[in-house]
Amino acid sequence: MASRLAGVVATSREASLRSYRLFAARDPRVLIGIDPEGVWGQRELLGLMAERCGVSADPRCTTGPDVIDPERTIAALDAFAGRIREAARCGAPVLFGTGHPHRLLGFYAGLADALSASGCEVLTPAQGRCVDILTQFGLRTHRLDYVRGVALVREPESERPGCEPGAHSHSPLPVRVALDAAAAAGGPLPELVVGDHGWVCGAGQLGFEAIGLADTDDPALFVGEAEGRVSVVVPVDDAVRSAHYRPLTRYVLNRACLSQ
Repeated sequence: MASRLAGVVATSREASLRSYRLFAARDPRVLIGIDPEGVWGQRELLGLMAERCGVSADPRCTTGPDVIDPERTIAALDAFAGRIREAARCGAPVLFGTGHPHRLLGFYAGLADALSASGCEVLTPAQGRCVDILTQFGLRTHRLDYVRGVALVREPESERPGCEPGAHSHSPLPVRVALDAAAAAGGPLPELVVGDHGWVCGAGQLGFEAIGLADTDDPALFVGEAEGRVSVVVPVDDAVRSAHYRPLTRYVLNRACLSQ
């Protein structure tokens, strides 16, 4: 709560409600890879987000900062850690990917390091592959890259391969490209996909077990969880300073019995 990972967060109520309206209208920019089976109008989405995140269920509350219940965050982190622990126990191949590399790369990289040390194969399919992603500036070509075992995308002219931080992206296309490349190469395919945004939704929609983090303006992951295509979603502000996620890494690794 002190770093605003939960409690009163920086994400505005206006931004969250706008995402719920767009999701209800089936806008692909907010679906980010999930194809909902149920009827998800604004009222249903608000009820779901109140249940899973702790935001206000009152539709008359339309302004100000949004709220995440820290108890819900901790409960979801425990479930998240349980899946990490099970992957380590089985030596499962795992794919990590993030659309928030500026903020969340360190969180995922810490988990990737621990799973690799436990004997899991951290997958890096389609390294360097180009992905055309529709952005607010039009269709832009990005390159799939991996930093410390975590997938992200970059604009080709922006940075050297292997350097951070990469581009912010909600698109499910990078995970589809990565999974297609893994299948074309004869595997292995991931038994668990860990990440956020389109990495979780895109993988879950394709039938891969997926877990990740999501903010109050990312209803797609919580709908995926409610409909059984995403295993665990941790409600947390996904845009605070990267250093503030280090306690989450330590907590997950402790709960997963992977602390070194």
